[in-house]
Amino acid sequence: MTGRRGAPPSPPPSGGLSPATLARLPEVAAEAIRARFEQRPLRLPPDLPAEVRQPGAAFVTLTDGDRLLGCIGSLEPVRPLVDDVAHNAVQAAFADPRMPPLTPDEFARMTIEVSVLSPLEPLPVGSFAELARVVRPGVDGLVVAAAGRRGTFLPSVWEQLPTVEEFLRGLWLKAGLRPGWWPPDTRVWRYTTSVVADPGPRSRPRRAGSSGTR
Repeated sequence: MTGRRGAPPSPPPSGGLSPATLARLPEVAAEAIRARFEQRPLRLPPDLPAEVRQPGAAFVTLTDGDRLLGCIGSLEPVRPLVDDVAHNAVQAAFADPRMPPLTPDEFARMTIEVSVLSPLEPLPVGSFAELARVVRPGVDGLVVAAAGRRGTFLPSVWEQLPTVEEFLRGLWLKAGLRPGWWPPDTRVWRYTTSVVADPGPRSRPRRAGSSGTR
């Protein structure tokens, strides 16, 4: 997944957040990562809209140009949206097992993309071919669970895998499943996302316990 440089907030799904509220979420993500660098408590803006205090699920993706720095998220609401964004931002920066921890220089120049998920919608499909007929290219994110394995692709992955065949094949491989295989316990859900990105740049974090900047 790549960041969208300077992308405006996407229109919210039905019942979703307003563009003005979405636009505040990268600020939350950046503050959470900065607080971890500076080894201090998180200081959220006092004027955040009440909407972000409601339960919500989000992915946070950090990129430097086309280079992925980290991507971590939640599929279902387990805490207030503002806390989910802050938690996943820190996880994406420092705990994505695919990537080394973020550096202060990367923090200063990275793009922060926040994707807020709609509720998961179960799809009543019984085969790989049937799923291919109902999935909406460019719109749907998908979750597959089968044979004790699970994987998801955000809707933004359609940018790299634009055909249904490519998208489903990639999702099955990500979940550790053979493409086309449909075990008896296979379940699939779809969701949409509202996306907002902050391309930076931003000031570098201070050294912990110092008033100066690095």
